[in-house]
Amino acid sequence: MRLVTVLNRCTRFKRFVFTGTRVDEHDRVIVAVRPRRNSKAECSECGRLRSTYDTARTPRFFEFVPLWGFPVSFAYRMRRVQCRACGVVVEKVPWSTGKQHLTDIYRCFLAAWAKKLSWKEVARSFRTSWDNVYHAVQFVVEYGLAHRPLDPVTALGVDEIQFGHGQRYLTLLYQIDTHCRRLLWMGEGRTKETLREGFAQLETEHLLKQVADGVEEPVSFLSGIAVICSDIWKAYLTVIREWLPWTLHILDRFHIMQQFSKALDKVRAQEARRLKAAGQDPVLSKSRWCFLKRKENLTQAQGVKLSQLLSMNLRTVRAYLLKEDFQRFWEYTYPASAAKFLHRWCARAMRSKIEPMKNVAQMLRRHEPLILNWFRARKQFNNGIVEGLNLKWSLTVRKAFGFRTFNALQVACFQQLGDLPLPPTTHEFY
Repeated sequence: MRLVTVLNRCTRFKRFVFTGTRVDEHDRVIVAVRPRRNSKAECSECGRLRSTYDTARTPRFFEFVPLWGFPVSFAYRMRRVQCRACGVVVEKVPWSTGKQHLTDIYRCFLAAWAKKLSWKEVARSFRTSWDNVYHAVQFVVEYGLAHRPLDPVTALGVDEIQFGHGQRYLTLLYQIDTHCRRLLWMGEGRTKETLREGFAQLETEHLLKQVADGVEEPVSFLSGIAVICSDIWKAYLTVIREWLPWTLHILDRFHIMQQFSKALDKVRAQEARRLKAAGQDPVLSKSRWCFLKRKENLTQAQGVKLSQLLSMNLRTVRAYLLKEDFQRFWEYTYPASAAKFLHRWCARAMRSKIEPMKNVAQMLRRHEPLILNWFRARKQFNNGIVEGLNLKWSLTVRKAFGFRTFNALQVACFQQLGDLPLPPTTHEFY
């Protein structure tokens, strides 16, 4: 089977013909392409078929998928189009978009591998540049964002994540419906303005897609949101209350228990310093993870040490018992029963005279309605889903050994977590 026959099987370009192949001095397979006789060219501006004006003297080369270790390029002499509406413009070719020297099929091919390997490794494996891989992934992501559906989205998750050096944060908006979990938007910072910008951009994108689809009465994107999950970051709570007052706002179980762990560790550190200053036996040294780990995750040595510490009359032990007792709160089914337990526990914590635990009790009282919303949602939504997606986000960044620009980071994250539709191709390469 000839190479031209293989190309005709995996690519179907109307109005164009493969005329032959050759290998140049750089061991590159050159595939000659010409237009069919008496065929018109497509205007790159309006997309209409028009008569041609003239033809370039030298061919332009477009990189295609490598074959048997050999780089492959299409050689085609571009024509200019005489368009009544747009004037004289260069024709649009079906194998490449814009002024790219990579074919669309090759860009999809590189992007598919970039989802499995680091971009640097993809560039090395296929003897191309990192920039080509980046632009290939960017092409796929831009197509996916332009064609992704935003209906129906009924559950959102909001979280921040730290990246790079210093106190740099990103705000991430996820769809956490049971049938679809994906990244919807990401922006720099974790301020009120950042989250407002995210809501506004999703609202605008949804509206424009409805107008393009010919919907007579466009519906707001945010009006369909029934549930939203977040942590207790004040900026997020304020913006969600402003933009989504009708939604069931759930405070995340993970971040609430994280406050318990911070308070318990603070109590332990204070008491360890007090014992050391008083010249007493440093029984709390090297005991941090004995208190912070779950019982099932303790090593044998940590389990023995924790058993010894629990027999002592220490403030840290009392704080630990309060924390462990609160775990029963999540076992309730009905909001009313959970609220009674919460009131009793907060009263005990306030009588304990342990300041960090009293602060936790005050926090629980302030956010009691949002915490109880987890039971009203029948325990179906929580930020544990978001934390799992954040883990994939971290693996994406680590796999690429970090990104210097926010744009590159955004492109990589949407490719991995966006669940985006792919550009149509005539053939899939495995």
